Amino acid sequence: MTKTRFLTLVMALALLLAIPATALANNARPHIFVGTVTLDGATAADGAAVTAWIDGEQVADTTAKDGKYNILVGSVSGFHGKTVSFKVSGAMASQSGTWEEGGGSILDLEASSSGGASGSGEQGEAGAQGYRGDTGPAGAAGPAGPAGPAGADGKAGAAGKAGAAGSAGSDGAAGADGAAGPAGADGGGGALGVIALIVGIVALVAAGGSIMMGRRS
Repeated sequence: MTKTRFLTLVMALALLLAIPATALANNARPHIFVGTVTLDGATAADGAAVTAWIDGEQVADTTAKDGKYNILVGSVSGFHGKTVSFKVSGAMASQSGTWEEGGGSILDLEASSSGGASGSGEQGEAGAQGYRGDTGPAGAAGPAGPAGPAGADGKAGAAGKAGAAGSAGSDGAAGADGAAGPAGADGGGGALGVIALIVGIVALVAAGGSIMMGRRS
């Protein structure tokens, strides 16, 4: 810091202290910025406007003299921690500072009226969200997606109940006659059997007669 710049800051602070205490009784103490001013690479002309901006609003103004400026930036409640930007004859300066209550800063301002990085204004606050528009028409159906993999085999189902018995069927047609069986063997003693039967009867009758005769005697 050069001696000249230091003296400039001291004088600016002295000017700040010279403000009656009653005027600052209910207000936050302002922050003073001092330094040189250049516009388009040349020393700013006397009377060139130097303005301070916070959140897109102008909060203080002064004019350049002998290529220098000093400006008090303040308000009733102050701008604690806010960034202070500057414009020289409407052109945005590349430099900015941070506001502190009762602070003092040496800040050499360089501005360009041709735009560029130094000519860009501060970004404004985001606007309020607009109303939701009407629902648009449904779009055309997209192409069918590829077939998915085959699923696993399901578990076997339980056995079903037995069905009711069916009605009896009609009698079938009579079968063909069977083949004749073989001839039986010749029977022996047919006549002898008859004779034996007669002899038996005779014997039976004789026996009966003997019994009857025995009873009579």
